[in-house]
Amino acid sequence: MKAVNAPVDRLDRLVGLGAADSVALVDRQRQLSYAALEAEVSAVAAGLAARISPGDRVAIWLPKSLEAVVAMLAVSRAGGVMVPINPVLRARQVEHILADSGARLLLTHLPRGATLEGATVETHVIETDWGTLHGSGTAPDAVGGDALAALLYTSGSTGAPKGVMVSHRNLLLGAAAVADYLGTGADDRILSVLPLGFDFGLSQLTTGLLCGARVVLLDYLAPRDLVQVVVREGITQLAAVPPLWMQLAAQDWPKEAATLTTLSNSGGRLPVPTVKRLLALFPAARLHLMYGLTEAFRSTTLPPELAADNPASIGRAIPNAEILVVRPDGTLADEGEPGELVHMGPLVTAGYWRDAARTAERFRPAPAASALGGMAVWSGDTVVRGADGLLSFVGRADETIKTMGMRVSPTEIEELAHASGAVTEAMAFGLADETAGQVIRLLATPADGLTAAAAEVRLRDWLRREAAPFMHPASIVWLDTLDRTANGKIDRPALKARFGP
Repeated sequence: MKAVNAPVDRLDRLVGLGAADSVALVDRQRQLSYAALEAEVSAVAAGLAARISPGDRVAIWLPKSLEAVVAMLAVSRAGGVMVPINPVLRARQVEHILADSGARLLLTHLPRGATLEGATVETHVIETDWGTLHGSGTAPDAVGGDALAALLYTSGSTGAPKGVMVSHRNLLLGAAAVADYLGTGADDRILSVLPLGFDFGLSQLTTGLLCGARVVLLDYLAPRDLVQVVVREGITQLAAVPPLWMQLAAQDWPKEAATLTTLSNSGGRLPVPTVKRLLALFPAARLHLMYGLTEAFRSTTLPPELAADNPASIGRAIPNAEILVVRPDGTLADEGEPGELVHMGPLVTAGYWRDAARTAERFRPAPAASALGGMAVWSGDTVVRGADGLLSFVGRADETIKTMGMRVSPTEIEELAHASGAVTEAMAFGLADETAGQVIRLLATPADGLTAAAAEVRLRDWLRREAAPFMHPASIVWLDTLDRTANGKIDRPALKARFGP
């Protein structure tokens, strides 16, 4: 394992690493220098310190904006724990996160705040409250290092999203590792297009600040918007998930986009044709094909010089990570033998927030062959190591659906379907899809008194109101009844065999 260190030990101290007069953040027509960002973070931290105690969780449900970034860093400086929430989530999911995290405060804006009905957390909207959140003086010196910095909510194979407990050390050593293998420097301009509540999206921000680079924030509507911003801002580094890369590969890129020098993919395997297309579109850029886990930040990357000959590979361990491929008995798998990817090292997080049972399932002692030992993340993903040491992804062992770069629990989809009143029974699973990685298929029986057509209208209307777009089934199959096992349970394997590929 190659080890790289971070020059600071607390998340908000990243702000002090850039040249004072250099641009730190760009948000459409607005921007903040590193000096101005430092002043804003200090003022908001002072205001928050009067409202929260050390360790309190502060939820941030905002569009990607200067205010969102300032709030995240200010929470750290005030000694709190940030809970960044994906802006595309609906009120139902947000209310779960607020309740589960025990958030002391919610920072949001009027359009989203108006949708919350069941939340009792103290709420501040930036349109009216941003000025009052600023305080004078300085916040008390907060702890960093292994102290909790963030809860990043992610779905597993069952139930509602769970918060991954991420320390300052996890985030900072992760940023240092990414900066090392991407070669990020102060002259880079990084386009932030992924949600800041997504570990891959948060990485663009932390890596940029660590290097004193310029981070351009973008909530895009269409891929062509992204192309235009790349040209206008002279973007040098761009990271995306497979569905977005596939859309971008189909765009007409002007010659002015040649400023791009570093491209990176995670959140699922990038189809080989897309890899080849990107290499042809940007012959001078370095394409990093990566694999990551929210539970351990990032695990592997393929050296760009190997991408053309190994487009299906996820590469080797990144700095600060030890990666092994093991059999079910914990012994090392041979070359060419499928095994589970297991991640050790300082990027391994502390587990799931207030969920000892799920933590014990995923976070277990390292295999005996580990050089680092300690606690490991057992990914549930099957990979193969080749003779050249490169890893290739084979598949998932659990039922988690990976769609559009996001993880979705089948149980969560089923619970949404039941809550709509449109179904009596429901079962969700993932289908392989060239564009999305996987799409959701829902099997369901109509509620009493509803035809299949009427049930589908009701269910689709409900999902549009209550579920983020990536949680919507691509297809719904209506049945009179769902197959049962001998014990009377829904026969998931049989139904997947009948209605899967």
